[in-house]
Amino acid sequence: MSLGGSAEAVSASELSEKELAEIGLRFEVDGEIGTITLDRPGKRNAQTFATWSALARIGESLPSQVRVVVVKGEGPSFSAGIDLRMFTPEGVPGQGSFASVASLEEGDFEKRIADAQRGFLWLRRPDIVSIAAVQGHAIGAGFQLALACDLRVVADDVRFCMKEPALGLVPDLTGTKPLVDLVGVPRAIELCLTARTVGADEAVRLGLAELAVPVAELGQAVQDLAAALLATDRGAATATKRLLQAAPGRTLTEQAAAERAEQVVRIRTLFASG
Repeated sequence: MSLGGSAEAVSASELSEKELAEIGLRFEVDGEIGTITLDRPGKRNAQTFATWSALARIGESLPSQVRVVVVKGEGPSFSAGIDLRMFTPEGVPGQGSFASVASLEEGDFEKRIADAQRGFLWLRRPDIVSIAAVQGHAIGAGFQLALACDLRVVADDVRFCMKEPALGLVPDLTGTKPLVDLVGVPRAIELCLTARTVGADEAVRLGLAELAVPVAELGQAVQDLAAALLATDRGAATATKRLLQAAPGRTLTEQAAAERAEQVVRIRTLFASG
C-alpha cells in the first residue's frame, strides 16, 4: 500500500545529499550509470511516504546522460516493505500514517496513491534500463520495487514475498501487472494470496529474476550486466525497448508496423546523408 507524501514531503529535485540521507536514500551518478540505494539498513530498508516521493523526484530529475539505473539496498536486505510505523496512529514523524489519510475524499486519496506510484513507474522508461540488485528480504513494497525494474539480478539468499493481502491491503505500487506478465494469473494469485516466500532458484525458474548469484558476487554481476547494456547503441536500445514493451498489447500486424516505423528512424539516423 502507498499513499504518497504528506504536506511535509520534500521534493527530491531539491534534496541535498544530507536530506536524502535523512529519508534513507542515496543517489549517485557515475558516467552513464545512476545508482539508487535504499539506505536504512537498521530497518531493513523499510519504505515510507517520503521514500516514494523522493523516488519520483529522482526520476523526474534524472541526468540526461544516465542510461542504466541500478536499484539496491544497503545491508543484508533489499527492502522489507512498508515501515510498520505507518500502521500505527502516530505514524512516521512528519509524514503521517494510514490512519491520517483514511478520511480523505476519494479523489484526494487516489491522488496520494498515484503520487506514490510515480516513484515506480519511471523505472520503465524506454530511454533507460533499470536493474534491481536484490539480496535478502524483498517484501511487499520491496518486491514491487524490484518488479518495477526491467531486470532483476538476485543473490542466492533472496526472499521475495507479496505481503500486502496478508495485511488486509492490495499491492498498489504498480507490482501486479509485471507479476502477472512474468508468472501468469494463476501463479500470481497463489503468490499474493498465500504471501509465501520465493527463493532464488524458484525466482529464476518463474522468470522473476534473470540471474541468481552468491551474495558476494551480486555487485560484480550487476556491474557486468550494466557494462553489457551500455555497449549497445543508445538509440537502438531505446527503440528496441519501446518495441518490446508495447508488443504484448499489439497484434502481429500492428507490431510489424511499429518495427517498420522504428527502423525507418534508425536507418535514416545512421545512414542518411546530410
